[in-house]
Amino acid sequence: MTAAGALTEQDVAAVRKATAAGQPVTVWFTAAAVGVPAGRSAKVSAVGDPADGDFIQVRPAGSRDTMFCSPNELTRTRPPRGAAASAAAGRPEAKRATASASSASPAAARAVPSAPVAVPGPSPAATEAPPAPGPKPAARTGTARGRAARPAGMTVTLEVTVGGEWSVEVRSGTKRVVPAMPVQAADVAAAARSLPSAVAEAIEASLERARQQQRDRVERLRSELDAAQRVLEQLDV
Repeated sequence: MTAAGALTEQDVAAVRKATAAGQPVTVWFTAAAVGVPAGRSAKVSAVGDPADGDFIQVRPAGSRDTMFCSPNELTRTRPPRGAAASAAAGRPEAKRATASASSASPAAARAVPSAPVAVPGPSPAATEAPPAPGPKPAARTGTARGRAARPAGMTVTLEVTVGGEWSVEVRSGTKRVVPAMPVQAADVAAAARSLPSAVAEAIEASLERARQQQRDRVERLRSELDAAQRVLEQLDV
């Protein structure tokens, strides 16, 4: 279900353009955001590929960590100040009003002259009043969100190209915590020595292929350099 005021495709395009130009972009979390309160502000750090699902990287206000969100979890419409406080303040008043209505029923019953048939049972209003308090579903919703916000498993992916260039990516559940970033082959080789032998052997085989490619390239460049040197010497005669 789309949250009210969630980012549209046009909003995402505008945020992407502003972020690429180095301009600060402020967004606010909608009720669909998991693990953060609705209405909290954040700064957009980067906008990735929509195919990733949660592709908008933001840094919540007051935090140094970043997280990835979907357009449905963010809005560019600033929520009115005090809206959340007003909603929270309204609930106790509703409870007090219900309690007053409940207490008024027995008082009204006492005001009526007692009769033998009317004394045994409370009035229908007094019987139905106790189930009235309504904020409990919201509390259950908050508890459900708390369970959903628990940290998911962490996945670290190490990739190497045909040319021997390594990169690493980190995901927490379906959220990409660290985008693919380059890693030095020497660091990969050092880390491989601490891993199980089967993993270390596979990494070492890939590193050896990369070394051989570089050796072949050096030989090829050396041959080209020798040929160029000979031509230069002939031209100097």
